[in-house]
Amino acid sequence: MKIAIIGTRGIPNYYGGFEQFAEYLAKGLVQRGHDTTVYNSHLHPYQKSEWNGVKLVHCQDPEDKWGTVGQFVYDLNCILDSRKKSFDIILQLGYTSSTIWGWLLPRKNCVVTTNMDGLEWSRSKYSKPVQWFLRQAEYLATVFSDHWISDSIGIQDYLKKKYNIPSTYIPYGAHPFNSPDENDLKPYDVEKYGYNMLVARFEPENNIDTILEGAAAASVKTPFLVIGKHATKYGEYLKDKFKSHPHIRFIGGVYDINVLNNLRYYSNLYFHGHSVGGTNPSLLEAMASQALICANQNLFNSAILEKDAFYFSTVEDVKITIDKIRREDHSHFVQNNFAKIQKIYEWNNIIDQYEDHFKLISKSSAQRKNEILQHNPSGRLPD
Repeated sequence: MKIAIIGTRGIPNYYGGFEQFAEYLAKGLVQRGHDTTVYNSHLHPYQKSEWNGVKLVHCQDPEDKWGTVGQFVYDLNCILDSRKKSFDIILQLGYTSSTIWGWLLPRKNCVVTTNMDGLEWSRSKYSKPVQWFLRQAEYLATVFSDHWISDSIGIQDYLKKKYNIPSTYIPYGAHPFNSPDENDLKPYDVEKYGYNMLVARFEPENNIDTILEGAAAASVKTPFLVIGKHATKYGEYLKDKFKSHPHIRFIGGVYDINVLNNLRYYSNLYFHGHSVGGTNPSLLEAMASQALICANQNLFNSAILEKDAFYFSTVEDVKITIDKIRREDHSHFVQNNFAKIQKIYEWNNIIDQYEDHFKLISKSSAQRKNEILQHNPSGRLPD
């Protein structure tokens, strides 16, 4: 099959979750014999036209000059280019700025399927007008796509109840981490199992403030590593708020996956505060890195972790967890979550599910085409 992936800034990943997902999926599809294209921003650091067998199309992206408006222009450019190609499948990742152009997606002999992501409109970082727009964009994704993918059971249930559309449940994936190396801890001046940590974007809905208030209030003052790009207004607020607590260390982004895996592996507790969206990639990576997890109590996290984690809702919950929980006493949580990665969320399993989904919707599209031709001998198909 000839497959295109749109809706990201491009691969290899230099940005975030969808880009990482597109990187793994595209590479896996090529290895399975599919002609796979990923649309990249012309601003992407990687400027070649191919990566590990994946074709790359760089489209003009004025986001650096126009800000958010530039994202809409970039998405338009990607969709217009896709109309010139003969793709069998277009996988659209998310809907934040692309679905207003959904009516332009190629239809003749091409099937569009959309990964609906999380409930973007519920993110507190967005103003009321932006939240309103994202609700409309979500609706348009249900109109201009032929099929839909949910990365969590919660999102699948939401789409069924809200829009009465059936979606295919396929979560994100992770690679099991089996090669720990203590040497990666040295630059951070921590000892194995002697620190706690979190990894997150600095956004209010990730509950970083709540977690750090709990860490500040805890009697145990072991180092707490805060990993994520903190050069933001919210990041500056947090750094100033907790500057009198030297055990809380703002590390910044860690982009070497092996280093990040080792930090998670050797932590005492890994806090996952994400409260919006579906199956979060960083949660699966923490499970794959054999971390002991304390997660925000919500449907999305508990659907993945089940009973194999600690949960928090308040500052007091975090404080008690830090003061009382030691990793060595709960190795069964770690082992159970690692087994889930191996059996359910390992990347090869996820890529197989996407390939099966593409085959199924391609077959249903061919059947629909035959039905149209039977009723329309001229052979003309609607665009």
